[in-house]
Amino acid sequence: MTKIDLTPEESELVGKLFSVLETSGKKYNMEKIAEAFRYATEMHEGQFRNSGEPYIVHPIAVAEIAAALGLDTDSICAAFLHDTIEDCPDKTDFNKIKAKFGEDVANLVDGLTKMEDIAIEDKEEAQMENIRKMLLAMSKDIRVIFIKLCDRLHNMRTLDAKPEHKRRTTALETMHVYAPLAHRLGIQRIKQELENLAVRYLDPIGYAEVSENIERKYGQNRDFIEKVRSYISDRLDEYKIEYRLEGRVKTVYSIYRKMFNQNKSFDEIYDFYALRIIVDTELDCYTALGIIHELFKSMPGRFKDYISTPKPNMYQSLHTTVIGRDGIPFEVQIRTKDMHHVAEYGIAAHWKYKSGERSREEIDEKLAWISKLVDTENETVDPDEFMSVLKNDIFNDETFVFTPKGDVVALPQGSTIIDFAYSIHTQVGNRMIGAKINGMIAPIDRIPQNGEIVEILTSQASKGPSRDWLKIVKTSEARNKIRQWFKKEKRSDNIEVGRGDIERELAKISRRLTDDQKLSIVSAVAKRIGIQDAEDLYNTVGYGGLAMSKIIPKLKDEFEKQVKPLEEEAPITNTDQVKTAGFKKSNNNGGIIVDGQYGCAVKFAKCCNPLPGDPVIGFITKGYGISIHKRDCPNVMSGMKSPEFFNRWIHAEWDNDALVSKNKTTFEAMIQIFAFNSISLIADITIALADMKVSILQINTKKRTNDDIIINLTIACKDTEHFTSIVSRLKSIDNVTNIVRGFS
Repeated sequence: MTKIDLTPEESELVGKLFSVLETSGKKYNMEKIAEAFRYATEMHEGQFRNSGEPYIVHPIAVAEIAAALGLDTDSICAAFLHDTIEDCPDKTDFNKIKAKFGEDVANLVDGLTKMEDIAIEDKEEAQMENIRKMLLAMSKDIRVIFIKLCDRLHNMRTLDAKPEHKRRTTALETMHVYAPLAHRLGIQRIKQELENLAVRYLDPIGYAEVSENIERKYGQNRDFIEKVRSYISDRLDEYKIEYRLEGRVKTVYSIYRKMFNQNKSFDEIYDFYALRIIVDTELDCYTALGIIHELFKSMPGRFKDYISTPKPNMYQSLHTTVIGRDGIPFEVQIRTKDMHHVAEYGIAAHWKYKSGERSREEIDEKLAWISKLVDTENETVDPDEFMSVLKNDIFNDETFVFTPKGDVVALPQGSTIIDFAYSIHTQVGNRMIGAKINGMIAPIDRIPQNGEIVEILTSQASKGPSRDWLKIVKTSEARNKIRQWFKKEKRSDNIEVGRGDIERELAKISRRLTDDQKLSIVSAVAKRIGIQDAEDLYNTVGYGGLAMSKIIPKLKDEFEKQVKPLEEEAPITNTDQVKTAGFKKSNNNGGIIVDGQYGCAVKFAKCCNPLPGDPVIGFITKGYGISIHKRDCPNVMSGMKSPEFFNRWIHAEWDNDALVSKNKTTFEAMIQIFAFNSISLIADITIALADMKVSILQINTKKRTNDDIIINLTIACKDTEHFTSIVSRLKSIDNVTNIVRGFS
C-alpha cells in the first residue's frame, strides 16, 4: 500500500468524509473507497487549483458531498476519480480505471468526462455537446448527474478563485442547466445552494440588496417564528400528533426571483417566513392542516396539495399561506418524514430502492423525462433548439390537467392541447381531429389551465399532423413525434420543402448559380454538420429537424469558397470578350504567364493552391485580375461545364525563368495528415518541418475516433518537387498513416 503525505487541510477533509461514511448507516466498501482516494491522489500529484490548493482537495470535497447525498460505494469512488481521465491522460484512461475499480466506476467516470477535442465550429455547439453527453450518460446511469451536481456545487463554492469572465460563464451555466436539473431530480438542498451562489455572481448588486432586506426584516421580527411555533405546538400536542417543527426564512434567490422576475417589491413577498411541520402519516398531514386553518386566517388562492397530486420530481407536501396574529403572512409546509426525505434528496433518496424496496419500473417512470431529452438529442442538430428544449421541458413550472378518466397529466407551463395529446400516446396525437375542455369544444392550440379536464377527439380517417403544429407545440416530446411522422411518412415531400427553402436562400446569395454549383455547396454544408448528403439535408430541413437560420451562414461560407473566385462584378458575354492586351499589368506576376503575356496581375485560388510544377489555367475576373487554378481543380471541372463561365477560362503557365531568378519565392500548400494519436505526434511533425526549414502558416486538428486524428497543415512550399520531399519526410514519422494534398 502506497503511503500518502497529506497536508493538514487534506487530512481534515479526508477525516470528515470517512466520518460521514461511517455514521451514515449504509454499508460501504471502505477498502475500495480508500484505494480510489489513493489512486486519485497519485494521478493528481503536482496539480493545483486556481486557488493554489493541491488539486486533490476538489475530488475529496466532491466525494464528501456525494456521501452526504447518500450515494453508494461506486459513486464515491467515481467522485474521487471524476477528473482523472480528463486531467491525467498521460497516466490513466478508461481501461485502466475499469481494470482497477470495475466497469460501473469506469462508466461513471467516462460519463463525467468532458467531450474531447472534436470538430465543433463554435462554443455554443461545444456546450450543447457536453450537455448532450451528460444527458445520454444520465439515461444509462442516473448516478452520473448526482456526482456532476456534487462537482458543480464544490466548483461554485470555490468560484472566487476564477477570473471574472469565467465566474460569470460558470454561474450562468449553473443557473440555466444544473440548478434546474437538481430541481427536476428533487434535490432541493443542492438546487437552492446552486441558485444562491449563481445569482451572487450574476447580479452581485441585486444579491446584496435582497440580503440586506432579509437581515433588516428578520431583525424587526426576530421572535416571530418562535411565537408561531409555540401556538402550533400547543395545539398539535392536544391532538397527540407526533411532529417536528422547523422554521426558516426564504432563500435569497427565491426572493430575488419574485422581486426582479415578477416585478414585486420586497414587502409583497408574503412567504418570507415559513414553518415546516413533519409528521408520521399522511392522515396526520391533513389533520395538521385543519389545525393551522383553525389557528390562523388563510389567504385565498394560496393553498396547494402536492400530496394527492405530486410534482414530477416526486415532491409531496401541503402548502398553505396564512396570516399570523401579528398581521404577518407566513407559509406552512406539512409533510411526512418520508416526504421530507424525498424533498431534500429527490430521486437520490430512492436510489437504494432499485435493489428491492421499490420496483425498477416505478423509479424509471420518474426518470422518463431524461429519455425524452435523449430522444430530442437524437433528432436535433440545432443547438438553439436543443437549449430551448432544456429550458422548456426542465426549467418551466408544470401545469396539471386531467384526462376524462381522472388521471393527472403534468405538462410544462404553456403547453397546448396538441402537447397534451402526444403526452397521452403518439397515435392519439397523430389521429387528433379536435378536443374538448371541460366538455366544451376547444381549439387545438388552446393552453389548458390547472385542473381542467381535456378530452382528445380522434379519427382513423385523420391524414396525420399538420406542419403548422410544429409552430404551435411547446414540448420536445410532441415536436419530435410530429417530426418522426413527417420523417417516416412524407420523405419525398420533405425533400421538396427543404430544397425549396434552401434554394430560396441560395438565390439571395447569387442568382447565377448552376445546378452543379448548388449541389456542391449543399453537399459541403451537409458534410460540415454531420449529415450524409444533400438529399438528407433537404429532408432534415423539410421535416423541421434543422432551422434555416443555422445553415444560412454555412451556405454563404461555401459560396465564398467554391463560387466567388469564379464570379465577377458584371457578367462577360460571348460578344464582350476580354482581350489579353487589356489585362492589368503588375510588377509581380507571381511567376505566371497568361496567354503569352508577362506581368499580368494574378492571384492564386484558395480552393486548390497551385504550386510551380502543377498544370494551371487562368480565370478572368473583373477587378481582381486573373485567378490561377490547378487544371484538375473541382471548380475548374464544374466551371468548364457552365456556358456562362466557359469563355472566361484562359491559357496560363508558369514563368520558370522568373521563378529561378526569385528562388526565395514560396507558395501556400495545404496538406491533410491522417495519423494514430499520440502524445508526441504534433511535436514530431513540427520538428520534422523545422529541420527542412519549412514554415507552418496554419495548423488545426480534428478527432475521427478515439484512436486517430486528422491534422490540417498550411505550409510554405517552393514547388511540387519540394512538396513531394516534404510529404515523403512526414510519411516516415511514426503513427502517420496517410497524407493527401488539400483539405477534404
